[in-house]
Amino acid sequence: MSKRIVAGIDVGTAKITTIIAGVLEEGLVNVLGVSSVNSRGIRKGQIVDIEEATSAIIESLEAAERMAGYSISGAFFSVGGAHIISQNSHGVVAVAEPQKEISLDDVRRVVEAAKAISLPSTRDVLHVLPREFIVDAQDGIKDPVGMTGVRLEVNTHIISAGGTALRNLEKCAQLVGIDIDGFAFGGLASATSVLTETEKELGVILVDIGGGTVDICMYVEGALSYSSVLPVGARNITNDLAIGLRVSLESAEKIKLLLNKKEPQPILPEERNLEPEKKHKTREDGSDDIDLSSLHLPEGLTKVSRKTLVDGIVRPRLNEIFTMIGLELKRSNFVGLTPAGIVITGGGAETMGIIEAAKRNLAMPARVGIPTNITGLIDEITSPSYATAVGLVLYAAKSGGKSREKVSFNKITKMVEKLPIGGVAGKLVDLVKSFLP
Repeated sequence: MSKRIVAGIDVGTAKITTIIAGVLEEGLVNVLGVSSVNSRGIRKGQIVDIEEATSAIIESLEAAERMAGYSISGAFFSVGGAHIISQNSHGVVAVAEPQKEISLDDVRRVVEAAKAISLPSTRDVLHVLPREFIVDAQDGIKDPVGMTGVRLEVNTHIISAGGTALRNLEKCAQLVGIDIDGFAFGGLASATSVLTETEKELGVILVDIGGGTVDICMYVEGALSYSSVLPVGARNITNDLAIGLRVSLESAEKIKLLLNKKEPQPILPEERNLEPEKKHKTREDGSDDIDLSSLHLPEGLTKVSRKTLVDGIVRPRLNEIFTMIGLELKRSNFVGLTPAGIVITGGGAETMGIIEAAKRNLAMPARVGIPTNITGLIDEITSPSYATAVGLVLYAAKSGGKSREKVSFNKITKMVEKLPIGGVAGKLVDLVKSFLP
């Protein structure tokens, strides 16, 4: 089969998404199967119950395989959680043959030199991403292969993860019965699917707001220069709604989703220049209330004030999340080098008023990032909540990862039954068939 099949499994706090895709000759990724199930056994991006997590991954994987018509043997997995740490490192080597050109081997050696950093034994290097190469004091080089020089240097961005978290993911994959083609940091995968090359060159911040964590990636001059994970997420907003309205978490999630989908009420021309508080007063009595009767909540709640929900509960929590993001950005020492602003993605990006909260707290342009560069069955996945899963298959396609199709015993049995063989060969076939399920 000429078409390469790749798969990505996004193991998130709120949901586990599997995408199976074919890599076309033009380099495009064609989505063949996708499935998303609610997470079990995962808290703040890390596995806390291997059995529960494994059953959820199997459920998601099997549904995607049925849709795609392929049975995969390996996949790329996303890694998240507050154990993710990044640092920048520098490597220097002498070019092997100074009279000749810089080769791929020289590039590999200088990246290895940059990778030689002291890490605790409990941590594993996840990614070593070259930011820029320097050839004989000439900096800003993206690809030095073919250039002439004596001294080759590289500035890299290294992302490391807790070894325990990776081992637990490996154990889950082993129980599911598939190989891990590679790990990818969730924020990097999201950046692959939603950021444009122009934004990366200008300098941009990607914020992936998941259920239990916020992934941050800062791009400066086209290269990833800072990344981190905050242990807060969209689930905190749901918890606040549950406490504020005195309803269950399930009901609070339904109310939040209804609020996100609710179209803003049209503002009358004479209202445009009024203060927000006065706008509420100028409307008809009761127009500020949101009708919840369609949700059939077990608590019997049928009406709630929009002002209470948005101004009293959602906005303060969003302000808190973006204040934490702002402090993390200051820690990076790259503030002021990202004129393209902030791109918000992940399931939390669909929260009402999130763009305004980002602009207000971070004082920079903001937009919601939606996955691009994919074809096929994409109606369901062109939303911010699938950014990481789409990024995983794009990452797999670029890195040459391949999920071979599993050899199915049922297929072999069917093939053997079709063969018109008699005599000794027939007896041999019968013997083989006796061992097949």
